[in-house]
Amino acid sequence: MTTTLLGAPAAAAVEPSDARASGRGALWRRVSLAVLLIATALLYLWNLGASGWANDFYAAAVQAGSQSWKAMLFGSSDAANAITVDKTPAALWVMDVSARLFGFNSWSLLVPQALEGVAAVAVLYAAVRRVSGHWAGMLAGAVLALTPAATLMFRFDNPDALLVLLLTVAAYCVLRAIEKDSGAWWLPLAGVAVGFGFLAKMMQAFLVLPAFALVYLLAAPAPLRTRIVRSVAAVLAMVVSAGWYLALVTLWPASSRPYIGGSQHNSVLELALGYNGFGRLTGNETGGLGNLNFDVGWARLFGSEMGGQIAWLLPAALILGVAGLLITRRAPRTDRTRAALLLWLGWLIVTGVVFSYANGILHPYYTVALAPAIAGAIGVGADLLWQRRNDIRATAVLSGALVVTVVLACVLLARTRDWLPWLGPVVAIAGVGAAALLLVVGRLPKAVATGVLAVAVAVGSAAPGAYALATAATTHSGAIPSAGPAGAGRSFPGGGRLSGTDGGAGALGGGGGGAPMGGMFGGITPGANLTAALSADADNYTWVAAVVGSSNAAGYQLATGDPIMALGGFNGTDPAPTLSQFEDYVAQHKIHYFISAQIMGGMRGSGSGGSQAASEIAAWVQANFTAQTIDGVTVYDLTVNH
Repeated sequence: MTTTLLGAPAAAAVEPSDARASGRGALWRRVSLAVLLIATALLYLWNLGASGWANDFYAAAVQAGSQSWKAMLFGSSDAANAITVDKTPAALWVMDVSARLFGFNSWSLLVPQALEGVAAVAVLYAAVRRVSGHWAGMLAGAVLALTPAATLMFRFDNPDALLVLLLTVAAYCVLRAIEKDSGAWWLPLAGVAVGFGFLAKMMQAFLVLPAFALVYLLAAPAPLRTRIVRSVAAVLAMVVSAGWYLALVTLWPASSRPYIGGSQHNSVLELALGYNGFGRLTGNETGGLGNLNFDVGWARLFGSEMGGQIAWLLPAALILGVAGLLITRRAPRTDRTRAALLLWLGWLIVTGVVFSYANGILHPYYTVALAPAIAGAIGVGADLLWQRRNDIRATAVLSGALVVTVVLACVLLARTRDWLPWLGPVVAIAGVGAAALLLVVGRLPKAVATGVLAVAVAVGSAAPGAYALATAATTHSGAIPSAGPAGAGRSFPGGGRLSGTDGGAGALGGGGGGAPMGGMFGGITPGANLTAALSADADNYTWVAAVVGSSNAAGYQLATGDPIMALGGFNGTDPAPTLSQFEDYVAQHKIHYFISAQIMGGMRGSGSGGSQAASEIAAWVQANFTAQTIDGVTVYDLTVNH
């Protein structure tokens, strides 16, 4: 009788030579997985501190959360809790905990993001391996790890890192839920992961739901009634996992919590459904920048801004995934391979279409949300075709996918002609050779065929891999980072290429002589004299200064370590505080200085709406207080009237 231990045949039931071969295979699988995860960790952790605070906007919120539990709970921009960031704060919580454990510094800020990336690769590997085996999982994990947008975001302090990890976990749980005799808890666990994904980046997390629902209802090996009941349970788990925080913020007295940044009525529901919800689709984001996207359409993901971030293997994922669906079209309803392909392709297509046609604020790095889907479809689809390599139709698809990938790589590489000019020709020549050999790979000896496959994988991943390495070797900062070598794709959504010191966008902060614009493109680094002035007698004030715009405030706050009030929130368009509230704060000597600074006021666009409170405050300060210049920056001492 064959006995088993943890699902593996016991040694007594296997011939000695077979046992040794099986043992060697298991060892190689463990070693190769360890190599993948270690290499991913090195890619995401190497010289990580060189980027400093990365996105000052979120870094300042983490600093605040490391000083104040209330700031941590609400995701406040400052420890005195004037206003929150314009997101729900789950991603900040992870970095807050790290900062509290290890002190607030660049490494404690960014290392959690890198580890989330390693975890995402591990979870994706596990999800694909359960369906298609170890090497398919390895391929999927490597594709995710080497996606340039992933390398960028897992080395940065934006919420996208946690979002991608949680959505990948949710996909794993859905695939576990469709296994025979799976536990009833797997689908609700997927709901929990999506719910907390909502708390990381709000409604973007819901883009995977159509694919997840379709796959479970179609493929789960259970009666229809059971599938429906478990789906309802998963929805309830998702609602509770996301809704508890919305309820907490809504029920918390507004007078004892910070203003909800990104909303016009101090409402987290408005933030979730409007500015960070449907407004991202329609462009009607009250208080936002208005519709700055002029490249809406199917080609956006391949364009100059997004192409280098994500497009390299996108066609290959569609080709291999659709081919896999054709292969499994006559499989039983519960076929797990087809279900996995539907999940990854559904995720990719729905999210890709939304990103292609959304009219609201959409930054190129958002495309990192496509990376697990691309990787999963490639892993499962390529494995199916490789198993059928004796069929010319299968090898023709593999060869064709490689040719398309090579052509696209050459197109994308041509956009940075001065960077590694030899890479395009090498990829083209090697790709043509590998594609030709793939056509006849079924006739080759096994060892040679395996070598051809390895070359094909290397050629297909060479260009995005090089872009990923260049991303890791380049420091990134500001609100709109971009993957790739220095100077590649640094442009503002909508086609305008603006620099972080362009002062032509308009000033909300009032008065000439303000600091270079932080606003949308990055924070301010104040001079030593100004930093000293802000820090003087800091304990006597709730806020040592106020300045229009959260990114401007972040730079001063990170330099001083003291709370800076961000007037108007991220865009300077939130009614927080109002002029009367600001006058009361000044009368109570809660604010020491007002700092004149520029922000993207001129880019808000017609129809964007939003409050003019920040402009009114700036005008009131200029009319009632004396300007002085410190380190080239115009400031007003709010404790001394004209």
